[in-house]
Amino acid sequence: MGKHVVVGSGQVGTHLARKLLQQGHEVTVVTRSGSGPDGARKVAADVADRERLTEVTRGADVLYNCVNPQYHRWLTDWPPMAASFLAAAEATGAVLAILGNLYPYGPVSAPITEDLPLASTSPKAQVRARMWTDALAAHEAGRIRVTEVRGSDYYGPGASDQSYLGDRFLVPLRAGRPVMLPWPADMPHSWTYLPDVAEALIVAGSDERAWGRAWHVPTAEPLTFREIGERMAALLGCPPPRLVTLPWPVVRAAGLFSSMLGELRHVRYQFVAPYVLDSSAFQRTFGVVPTTIEQGLKATLDG
Repeated sequence: MGKHVVVGSGQVGTHLARKLLQQGHEVTVVTRSGSGPDGARKVAADVADRERLTEVTRGADVLYNCVNPQYHRWLTDWPPMAASFLAAAEATGAVLAILGNLYPYGPVSAPITEDLPLASTSPKAQVRARMWTDALAAHEAGRIRVTEVRGSDYYGPGASDQSYLGDRFLVPLRAGRPVMLPWPADMPHSWTYLPDVAEALIVAGSDERAWGRAWHVPTAEPLTFREIGERMAALLGCPPPRLVTLPWPVVRAAGLFSSMLGELRHVRYQFVAPYVLDSSAFQRTFGVVPTTIEQGLKATLDG
């Protein structure tokens, strides 16, 4: 069994650390507070401190970047943390497995594949794109070994409060109340299951075929909010929920008082047109298939 360092203990990092522990690996979890699942070695550290991160990573097979700074702080928080990860990977020889996202692609009009250019004009998305291009350049120069996995919006047990299919969707659905949405209810959208994200990181970090490129997490067929609500209601044995889409000017106005709502303008394009993730490359290369929507939704409701 190997030694793995998971940086970040949020919705993905926690799933990842637990999966690695279940597989018998030695797992160190690094967070600012020193939190993490039982069975892991827990280390409190500032991720931007490259000397400290390097010290913690020595002897590790894989270093996972599962950090998730608040969206409105990406421009200030990501650059020093990204530099720290690169330095630690280069100094220790650990494979760097990065948890990425789809924002750098920007608006698209077809299923999203890994060969699309990172063409977003959003400064925050460009920060994430720069993180990958810098890491890839270091890989191609022979300084590190790196891979990145990217998923669509997450759902599943342990999803964060910011998940569109988290408590803000589940609580009113269970109570028979209207579900308020900031987006249209009938637009197809890809949803990535959290345990599948963790599994993809493990596969990509340990298989040399994954190194030197980005991959999309195995993701099931796209569904609309309405279709998801109907399927969840059927699993619960209750009537389909009434979905209410808030007018966009109301959402924008609310964003003046909430940093989270204020950031929605940057991702609106993902929800007002079909947004479909193509994960066939990962599935074909590594023989991994996504969890079915039925299984994922049931686990979400049970969790």
